[in-house]
Amino acid sequence: MKNPRDIIKRPVITERTADMMADLKYVFEVDIRANKTEIKAAVEEIFNVKVKNVNTLRVPGKLKRYGRYSGYTPEWKKAFVTLTPDSKALEFFESVQ
Repeated sequence: MKNPRDIIKRPVITERTADMMADLKYVFEVDIRANKTEIKAAVEEIFNVKVKNVNTLRVPGKLKRYGRYSGYTPEWKKAFVTLTPDSKALEFFESVQ
């Protein structure tokens, strides 16, 4: 089994995701090869909560230019994790709200 900390890379904290935290929905950047069941197990193990639902999407790389040189930013995967109503809020995000 993969290490849960290798699956969950970092939280995505924006104004939109901060508003979603009130509904027990959290957004994470995850490993691009991870599937929904691996993400669910990793969040439950790291934060000791119960996950109700996981939605994922792949964010494509953007074309960037620096003078005459051009390239793409890396593609990454985003996971929207919804917790069950009886779960506690994640302590990691309490300073953001």
